[in-house]
Amino acid sequence: MLHEMRDMARLKDLYKSQIVPELTKEFGYKNPMAVPRMEKVVVSMGVGRATQDKKFLELAKKDLTMITGQMPAVCKAKRSVSNFKVREGMETALKVTIRGERMYEFMDRFINLTIPRVRDFRGLNPNSFDGKGNYSMGLSEQGVFPEINPGQIEFQQGMNVTFVTTARTDEEARKMLSLFGVPFRKKTADSNGG
Repeated sequence: MLHEMRDMARLKDLYKSQIVPELTKEFGYKNPMAVPRMEKVVVSMGVGRATQDKKFLELAKKDLTMITGQMPAVCKAKRSVSNFKVREGMETALKVTIRGERMYEFMDRFINLTIPRVRDFRGLNPNSFDGKGNYSMGLSEQGVFPEINPGQIEFQQGMNVTFVTTARTDEEARKMLSLFGVPFRKKTADSNGG
């Protein structure tokens, strides 16, 4: 159990011992509280099929619970969309917010176990920041998570993972996430096929 706890805090220790000094050196923070840090990770799934059959929402909830270790919150449609047969108030999505120790533990598994399992992976898009230091990425299926047994997947379900940081700029957040080990694609100065 102690060994497990030490592993869980690995990224938290890395943040304190290496990432904070590196960010301070690069960006010249005067106050330790100004150094960007991870606030939370939000994992969400849109489950449009749940409008036809509640079973899909339950299956997605089971998978998301296994992936995050937390029970997801059910999100309801804010307005009706007739083209998708969605009425206001229908349960159409799931969301989990992970903070603290669990957040670092999830990030560690996500960076080191899940991302390498993505087929034809060539690095994450370094431009998927929102302008406020938060990074979002989509996954096309839940089977890339080691917690999910591919043989037991009843339907493919995509999801979004958002890293919410206290960084004031995308550049600061990109540097911090890179130091955590997030494998961004190299930005190219020109796009002449390189």
